[in-house]
Amino acid sequence: MKRAGCLLLILLLLCAPVALSAPIEEGAPFSMETPAYLLMEASTGQVIFERNADERRPVASITKMMTLLLLLEGLQEGTISLSDQVTISREAAGMGGSQALLDAGSQYRLEELLKSTIVSSANDASVALAEHTAGSEQNFVERMNKRAAELGLSNTAYQNCTGLPAAGQYTTARDVATLSREVAKHPRFFGYSRIWMDTIAHKGGRVTELTNTNRLVRFFDGCDGFKTGSTDEARYCISATAEKDGMRLIAIVLGTPASQTRFNEARKMLEHGFSTYRLFSVCAKGDLLGMQVGVTHGGVDTVDAAAGEGMVMLIRRGDEAGISLEVALPESIQAPVARGTAIGEVRVLQNGELVGTIPAVAGTDVGLPGYIEALLRILRGWKQ
Repeated sequence: MKRAGCLLLILLLLCAPVALSAPIEEGAPFSMETPAYLLMEASTGQVIFERNADERRPVASITKMMTLLLLLEGLQEGTISLSDQVTISREAAGMGGSQALLDAGSQYRLEELLKSTIVSSANDASVALAEHTAGSEQNFVERMNKRAAELGLSNTAYQNCTGLPAAGQYTTARDVATLSREVAKHPRFFGYSRIWMDTIAHKGGRVTELTNTNRLVRFFDGCDGFKTGSTDEARYCISATAEKDGMRLIAIVLGTPASQTRFNEARKMLEHGFSTYRLFSVCAKGDLLGMQVGVTHGGVDTVDAAAGEGMVMLIRRGDEAGISLEVALPESIQAPVARGTAIGEVRVLQNGELVGTIPAVAGTDVGLPGYIEALLRILRGWKQ
């Protein structure tokens, strides 16, 4: 193998994410009353800081994040439609806590119930959607737990689709952040979560006013979701997200002692993240690395090396100069070679320390020489 010198590539185009596991900071850089919290950048999954992030806790209506994810995935797959007419059962209409005050026996468009669940955390709408989707809330909860396992939410268990108190129902700040990242992949969600106030109409002219339970949507620039929750058991919780300059942050706050405290502390977390960090595009998939590898028995003598994957890193503002690339390639490769075939490795360094690797690949196809070219090469060999 031969090693090239360090190459610094500063690119403007964002590319595919790479998740990093260790938190950048040891705890929040300011005092927090919240017993369990986590701040994450969404596209990379990089945790900025955390505390008690794996402690199992009830999270009240943040449980509905999984309910909503299954609904969003159903809409994407076409198994349900926004225009579906959903009949409200007595069980759904009788749910306590936050409600859209749905009429038992009446029908509502699925979209209205989805909006009610996202905006005002309506328990009756949530159960009605679960029943419509899976036949019963119990069947739906089974789907919730199955999806949690698929997402690797190893410290999460669901007993209902609303987050109302139930024995054996729990999750963690880390699992909520992972779930929130998955919900963020569905742009449809933000079309409702940005709504501050709206209404839902009932038969006979009655109207229920819907107000977003997430005050940050109105009072923090860039905030467009996700979900709040509160019960005596869970205290006050929020999964809050905001996007600025192409970067989305997720702040998880679980178990605060007062309602406003969760908003204040989530705001501080988001403000710190945006003011301190930025996304840095190390390379985009297909970027040429400025190096070539020799090709034996090929139609051409060399092939350009390219980045086989893109990589984006979360870095402190001003630390761009500390990012460098080290490219390791063989002296030569054997033809034929298909474009995209791995031929080496790109090592990503931050201040001289290895933080990740991506494959170096052939930038073009290299075939075997044609008959005439092969004959000419033989003749040239004889002359030598």
